[in-house]
Amino acid sequence: MTVTTLDNNTALVVIDLQKGVVGFATAHPIDKVLTSVMALVAAFRRRGLPVVLVNATGIAPGRTEQNRKLDGLPTDWADLIPQLNVQPSDLLITKRTWGAFTNTNLEAQLRAMRVTQLVILGIATSMGVESTARHAYELGFNITLALDAMTDLSLEAHDHSVAHIFPRLGETGSTQEIIGLVDRL
Repeated sequence: MTVTTLDNNTALVVIDLQKGVVGFATAHPIDKVLTSVMALVAAFRRRGLPVVLVNATGIAPGRTEQNRKLDGLPTDWADLIPQLNVQPSDLLITKRTWGAFTNTNLEAQLRAMRVTQLVILGIATSMGVESTARHAYELGFNITLALDAMTDLSLEAHDHSVAHIFPRLGETGSTQEIIGLVDRL
């Protein structure tokens, strides 16, 4: 469903825009994705709406065939990219699983701010973004996904999330459509 509205208490959730993740080869040109991300961050900050910046410093402990070990990564791997220009008002969440809610205080922080809707974006569409959106939906948040402000390591995985998963979780839209709604709040 195309984005139609935003609640007055909407937060922006930026997934894994950190030095190590942004350095991966992605399905879409990273510069275009970052341009969209930064436009949304600026719009939310301009309106005084919450901006949540999420980074990953670990992985879930279970065995998988593709489990990547994070041992031996550069010390700045989990540092948020400088383009985000972290502000004192930003909520910083560090996760150790794909989703931003598991074993973090994100839900409590959002509830304390009376947030009812999330605009979610970042890398990777089929992992961090989708996992966070699924959990947020289960918690009762309204969800909007900024499609041009996210990418994946695989175009096939990205397209699957966009076509088959996201319509079941909430609304989707472009950066410009979402900014248009933010500006009317």
